[in-house]
Amino acid sequence: MVCVVTELDAGRPQLSLGTDAARNLATTTKTVPQMQEISSRWLLRVLPWVQVSGGTYRVNRRLSYTLGDGRVSFTTVGSEVRVVAAELRELPLLRRFDDPEVLQALGERFTQREFAPGDVLVEAGTPADEVVLIAHGKVNKIGAGPYGDEVVLAVLAGGDHFGDETLVTQQDEWEFTVKAVTGGTAMVLSQEAFQEVADQSEALGAHLRQLQAGPRGPQNKYGEAAIELAAGHVGEPDLPGTFVEYELGPREYQLSVAQTVLRVHTRVADLYNDPMDQVEQQLRLTIEALRERQEHELINNSEFGLLHNADLKQRIHTRSGPPTPDDLDELLSRRRKTQFFLAHPRAIAAFGQECNRRGLYPIGVDVNGHSVPAWRGVPIFSCNKIPISGNRTTSILALRTGEEDQGVVGLHQTGIPDEYQPSLSVRFMGINEKAIISYLVSAYYSAAVLVPDALGILEDVELGH
Repeated sequence: MVCVVTELDAGRPQLSLGTDAARNLATTTKTVPQMQEISSRWLLRVLPWVQVSGGTYRVNRRLSYTLGDGRVSFTTVGSEVRVVAAELRELPLLRRFDDPEVLQALGERFTQREFAPGDVLVEAGTPADEVVLIAHGKVNKIGAGPYGDEVVLAVLAGGDHFGDETLVTQQDEWEFTVKAVTGGTAMVLSQEAFQEVADQSEALGAHLRQLQAGPRGPQNKYGEAAIELAAGHVGEPDLPGTFVEYELGPREYQLSVAQTVLRVHTRVADLYNDPMDQVEQQLRLTIEALRERQEHELINNSEFGLLHNADLKQRIHTRSGPPTPDDLDELLSRRRKTQFFLAHPRAIAAFGQECNRRGLYPIGVDVNGHSVPAWRGVPIFSCNKIPISGNRTTSILALRTGEEDQGVVGLHQTGIPDEYQPSLSVRFMGINEKAIISYLVSAYYSAAVLVPDALGILEDVELGH
């Protein structure tokens, strides 16, 4: 029998104790304080952590002869684009040239050229007499394949450049074609305009003569000073003598810190600790927030963050916009022993959509009891600290990790005073005149890329498809 309460019951006397009043005598079951900010923090879990004594980690490498292969920056005023003059030093030709007035003169000689999807910026076989900087947009560098068909040699995007070697060499014609994938803007400097500035500047002329005539030892394909060896010889030839040269100014990483002061009133700490310790719960959530910030800094910090420390040759662009299996294969091919990918959850979803379109169903892998999506057996860990731009593009990282594999390592220092967790301390600061207890909570950390190919990035990953 079902009892239905109607409006007629409203005037009847209550026959039993109501639940609202009874709840006052019941024991309430409580949860610990919840926090939506907490994420999986896979990067902190899977990154090997190296003990750094003295707060400094020095990465020694073989001497490299590479002059530079960086990206050029631009400024915009309305629809007008200008080259940042100092950024011209990112061109290999001008890497060691530091005369600001001459660089400014060169920057003013660049002309702006707009292009639309499908436009040809330069064509193979035509005269090569200019350097082209891509200010905005994406282009394909196309060459002839071994079977007579066209192949994409590279994908260039904002900040990339080509043709700087034509400024000082009498190269007759382009050996490749550059075709626009999207609309965009290019900044172009002709060989004639460059030569006019060089003729007027004794410093630039001397720099170019020194660059062309200066001795530079043999190097391997990575730009490192070659180690002379002999192999396959017979008899008793004179063997080459050699030594391994090191960088004279190796990079040093200083441990960074994330800190806050946790304040708890003594009345709260004394009276309201049953069934949960108030200080302990305050500290737990504070540490969770510090760890979230730590992972954010490891990804985004301008000094040591992974997004800012990938070598240009290890940065590639998607061919069509969304992250495809082809793009991840290209990312894998740039390094040996890739241990994992790191991507925003939306980028992982976008990759899954591309696999669905092709009828592919990648098999996940088990990582410490967690089922994780994977590609070619390499796990794809989620990281919501990787930014998404306003036009819904992001990046996917590929890492080889560990000192033994010359990979990416996390840096910390354990054994610090008042250590609460590895490289995290909680230090009592005292009680003020308002009876408020203060604790200084500090986390020390950094990250280092031991060799350039340990870290690769797939850039301009579109999520809107």
